[in-house]
Amino acid sequence: MGRAYEVRKAAMAKTNAAKTKLYSRFGKEIYQAAKNGVPDVESNLNLKRVVERAKKAQVPADIIKRAIDKASSGSAENYSEVVYEGFGPGASTIIVKCLTDNVNRTIADVRNCFTKNKGKLGVPNSVMYNYNAVSMFSFKGLTEDQVIEALLLKEVDINDIEQEDDIITVYGEHTNFYAIKEALEGYKSDIEFEIEENTYLANDYVTLEGEDLDSFKRLLDMLDEVDDVQDVYHNVNV
Repeated sequence: MGRAYEVRKAAMAKTNAAKTKLYSRFGKEIYQAAKNGVPDVESNLNLKRVVERAKKAQVPADIIKRAIDKASSGSAENYSEVVYEGFGPGASTIIVKCLTDNVNRTIADVRNCFTKNKGKLGVPNSVMYNYNAVSMFSFKGLTEDQVIEALLLKEVDINDIEQEDDIITVYGEHTNFYAIKEALEGYKSDIEFEIEENTYLANDYVTLEGEDLDSFKRLLDMLDEVDDVQDVYHNVNV
């Protein structure tokens, strides 16, 4: 299976998480995106991307609206994005992206997840150097040649294309997210993306077994329970 498989599986699993937790995380991210820019989806590209992801995850429209309205009201609540890098069981590496209003609380919670599961936090770039920040789109309905044509017509550069059965996956620089998306939508107006997101992909993936695999799964479960954790990226085939 290609490197897209694990990323697609993880992205789909997010929509199966507890709804209240999913709604809370998206609400926080939408609020902060609106507060950092302007509380208008069409004028704020970062907000637009978050709202599109929320809709795909079936977050109700009223939750999206309340988060934007909260930012518009001048709320003093403020979140900072922090990214932690760590080493898990075996040869696993993990990137944890958080939104927090209390960094001391968050790092303590994240560190606890690692230390209880045969892992440890690393220093900045101890893990990140082995990952690439990319825009990733997975979809059906176009051939690889058609995708290349669509991108060439709009003069959009990408990093790679993969095909797995009838699913095409396109990778590009994270700064080219909207250029890639608009090129594909311009070529096929009814295209439906299975995944459309900025993500981190490891250069190399590992397979864990036995106790290491059990500890790794517990680590992911514990991180998922931390309210401030928004996304987790790793190099493990699970």
